Amino acid sequence: MKKVWEKKEKSLAEIISSRGTYRFSEQLFNDIPDVKSRLGKGSGNMIVSNSFDKLPDILTKERKSKDDYKILGRYKGKREYRYIQRKYVLDNDFINFYNIFVPKANGRGVLGEILSTPLIGNPLEGSTDTFISIGSFTTNEEVKAAIKYIKSKFARVMLGILKITQDNPKSVWAKIPLQDFTSNSDIDWTKSIHEIDEQLYRKYNLSEEEIEFIETKVKEMN
Repeated sequence: MKKVWEKKEKSLAEIISSRGTYRFSEQLFNDIPDVKSRLGKGSGNMIVSNSFDKLPDILTKERKSKDDYKILGRYKGKREYRYIQRKYVLDNDFINFYNIFVPKANGRGVLGEILSTPLIGNPLEGSTDTFISIGSFTTNEEVKAAIKYIKSKFARVMLGILKITQDNPKSVWAKIPLQDFTSNSDIDWTKSIHEIDEQLYRKYNLSEEEIEFIETKVKEMN
């Protein structure tokens, strides 16, 4: 950690969403007054994990308009998407850009553990609070580079510095350095994840012992 942060780069946490980033607008509660009672107390206007179950008439399986937002969540233990009118969701810094969706709860806090299938989100896609968003990227090339980065052994070892439980909020990503995910980067993101790891080891001047530790202790992600 000390060796990596000698470069004094920004943190990846700076582009990660906080809990409650995706929220219902006041217009929803005005148009359909019983929404609050259906959601129950404690969630406020957040698009929470049980919204798919509680609001099937608002978060629908079928897209009703090409302008609808697409929302990722979990329903009966499985990842699913629902659609909602744009007027019923507050604008935020992520939903109009490319993002990566990662579960807010993942693994057990073991150093370098595999992430539960990160997904690329396109513009106009959001999620329930079951997930966090990593973004916001203006191009598809950037988001594809970023998902390679978070799958790398290097990034997952850095994540393990603060992530010591199942919980996976924005705060535990703070020790992962932010990279330039454009073609101007000092990392060639067109390479395989393994080759990207090798570039990162060189960038941060890791010793052979440190590299061997990471390579032998951390499983690959495709």
